[in-house]
Amino acid sequence: MTASTPHATRPTLPLRAGTRGSPLALVQTRGFLARLSTFCPVLAAPPDGATPVFAEHVIRTTGDAVRDRPLAELGGKGLFAKEIHEAMAAGTIDIAVHSLKDLETELPEGIALACVLPREDPRDALILAPGCATPDPADPLAAIPRGGVVGTCSPRRAAQILAARPDLRIAPLRGNVETRLSRIRRGDFAATLLALAGLRRLGLADAASVILEPGLMLPAVGQGIVGVTMRTADLGLARLLAAIEDPHVRAVATAERAMLAGLGGSCRTPIGGHATIAGGMLTLDGMVASEDGTVLVRRQACGRAGDAAAIGAAVAAALLADAPGLLVPAPG
Repeated sequence: MTASTPHATRPTLPLRAGTRGSPLALVQTRGFLARLSTFCPVLAAPPDGATPVFAEHVIRTTGDAVRDRPLAELGGKGLFAKEIHEAMAAGTIDIAVHSLKDLETELPEGIALACVLPREDPRDALILAPGCATPDPADPLAAIPRGGVVGTCSPRRAAQILAARPDLRIAPLRGNVETRLSRIRRGDFAATLLALAGLRRLGLADAASVILEPGLMLPAVGQGIVGVTMRTADLGLARLLAAIEDPHVRAVATAERAMLAGLGGSCRTPIGGHATIAGGMLTLDGMVASEDGTVLVRRQACGRAGDAAAIGAAVAAALLADAPGLLVPAPG
């Protein structure tokens, strides 16, 4: 297989899937491959009965290798996909499975977001250290002791926490889900926040002390969505992946990512975005904030789901107009 030659309708086996090596990344990749097998009989039972259907390629990314510094200092969220897409361009892998929130809005030339899967719960979960008060769902952050340290490397989470509780302190906490949970259990931090989607996929939803509603903690763009990338030249593979596309999730992902692209956001900027669809109408909530949470602006737009990209652009424009100094327009 080469990046310049389109495939036939039936993909060449084994289909080589690139993934990060974290437990969550592997669960998501294997879930995607199982779904693909269900929708495509040839991948469930290869013609010769002997050729492996899939080959899993674990790729260590810069974002995984460097864990002692925030991503913003390293160059941004694209560091979770850079080496994976380099392997794809080189022909080492055919597809790659990502947490969409970790995927940059502008993909490398020749790489496309081929499909998105049904969205898991996009909300954030608050995890409290032993000894904290039982959280009140009406005011969940009140369970964190006054002056407590919240472990997170997410500017989005930090800004929204500080906006609601300016007495709290933020300290960096990176690593896979189990690493972060273990540090909370040890009492290294008073609390942390994790995506509920990741906890549920790992069977760790019980670790959540309380689920934070979007009105208090607006999720990250793409949170809870698994996205699959491929070479744009692989036309047969594109048709195959289109068969498992979730069109509603594609629309909300398009709106959220269009907003992020319009804001020119990076992982240094506190940005949140969450789109929903009801009755064919898409509503997008967007947020930008200062890193210390002293300024936080939210705006919303609604329209037909088919106009998802325009809705995202409209929310970005409103935020740019109403949050001067926090953001600059994306180039071009």
